[in-house]
Amino acid sequence: MKKNIKIFDKKSVFIDEKAKLGDNVVIHENVNISGECEIGDNVEIFGCTLISNSKIGAGCKIVASFIEDSQIGENNAIGPFARIRPNTKTKANVKIGNFVEIKNSSIGEGCKIAHLAYVGDADVGKRVNIGCGVIFVNYDGKQKHRTKVCDDAFIGSNCNLIAPLCIAEKSYICAGTTVTQSTQQADFVIGRVVPTIKPGRGEKYLK
Repeated sequence: MKKNIKIFDKKSVFIDEKAKLGDNVVIHENVNISGECEIGDNVEIFGCTLISNSKIGAGCKIVASFIEDSQIGENNAIGPFARIRPNTKTKANVKIGNFVEIKNSSIGEGCKIAHLAYVGDADVGKRVNIGCGVIFVNYDGKQKHRTKVCDDAFIGSNCNLIAPLCIAEKSYICAGTTVTQSTQQADFVIGRVVPTIKPGRGEKYLK
C-alpha cells in the first residue's frame, strides 16, 4: 500500500495481502478486495462492494457492486448494484449504472450504460449510449454469439440485439426495437408494433 489510504471501518473491510492500492484511496464499510487486485490512485469504493482479481483504474467511484476478473478503466462510475463478470474490459470515462450486468465484453471510452441492461459477449465502441432495459441476446440455446456496436451508436430503451450482429457507426436504434440484422453507417432502425386503441374499453376491464 502507498500512503493516504482511508478506511472507514477496518473491522468490516477485507483486503487481500496480494492486493495493491494506490494513493488517496478511500474505502467505506463492508468492502471485500480479494485476490490479485490493483486499485489505482484516487479511487473511492463505497459499501457492499466485492472486487476480485481485477484492476481498477485511477479516479473510479464504485458503489455497492461486484467486479470479478476484469479491468476497469480510469474515471469510471460503477453502480450501485452493478455486476461486472469475468473478462470485461472498460476504457476511460465509462458509466455503468444500477442493475447493469456485463460479461465477457469490451466497453469503449465515454460509453453510458445507465440502468437495467445486460451486455454479454459484446464489443462496444466509443461514446455509445445503451438505454434502460437493453438486452444483448447472445445465446441461441446451443452456443454463444458476439455483438459489435461501433462508435457513436445510440441504442434506445427496451431493445433486443440478437447476435451475431454488428451495429454500425452512428446507427440509431429506436426504443422497443428487436434487431436481427446488421446495420449500415447512420441507419435509423425502428421495429414497433402499432397499438390498437379501443376508446372507453379500459373501464370495462378495470371492474
